[in-house]
Amino acid sequence: MEKLPPCPKCNSEYTYELGEILACPECGYEWNPEEINENETPEGLVKDANGNILSDGDTVVIIKDLPVKGAPKAIKAGTKVKNIRLVEGDHNIDCKVDGFGAMALKSEFVRKA
Repeated sequence: MEKLPPCPKCNSEYTYELGEILACPECGYEWNPEEINENETPEGLVKDANGNILSDGDTVVIIKDLPVKGAPKAIKAGTKVKNIRLVEGDHNIDCKVDGFGAMALKSEFVRKA
């Protein structure tokens, strides 16, 4: 049996085929799966390296050593960063890293804790 994608509105896993479209029994949303591009993210939505949606105040873990200009050492993988703030731009996370101070990080180098 083919696994159908979850509902794009409410993320319900109980979607079903209704002719050539898909439908959600929980919220009633109907959509054409060929028109939905899963790589597109709504504007302002920030995802971590695993695809989890991040929001202000979340705690994240850095997934790889990150060199810092002007610092004698890199931020180590596994460093936990609390109370992040999401901003617009290439480096879309503002935070304070213990031992380094205020920092701007890219969401692709963190995962939600």
